Amino acid sequence: MNTLSYKTVSANKATVNKEWVIIDAEGAVLGRFASLVANMLRGKHKTNFTPHVDCGDNVVVINAEKVALTGKKMSDKEYVRYTGYPGGQKFTTAEEVLKKNPIGLVEMAVKGMLPKNRLGSELFRNLHVYAGTEHPHEAQKPKKVEFKNN
Repeated sequence: MNTLSYKTVSANKATVNKEWVIIDAEGAVLGRFASLVANMLRGKHKTNFTPHVDCGDNVVVINAEKVALTGKKMSDKEYVRYTGYPGGQKFTTAEEVLKKNPIGLVEMAVKGMLPKNRLGSELFRNLHVYAGTEHPHEAQKPKKVEFKNN
């Protein structure tokens, strides 16, 4: 009798089945939404998840300009960047970022939840964010994934 009936399956680039999914960000809370997208990109929702392999899906996010922040984060949350010059620290609020570049707001939130290494960079390339409902990925036949705000 074979006592080892289950073997550990370790996915690799050849055995991974990547799909295309589309998620609507309209009315979604940014952090909760970004964590769902990061999990989909990483592949943690799949049974053959392997930590060192890109086994996640290609994610298309639409309606990025309609994302929501709770409380007073829209005016109080600050994004910091540094120009490289003395006194070159620049601060922008989430409200300004949303007006100027709504795609960047969602991308920054998701990128912060991915690994900080080569795999994270590779996973980030599978994210496609669009401000409106139009996107050029109809040929890939993406599956619609519902996001439920809790």
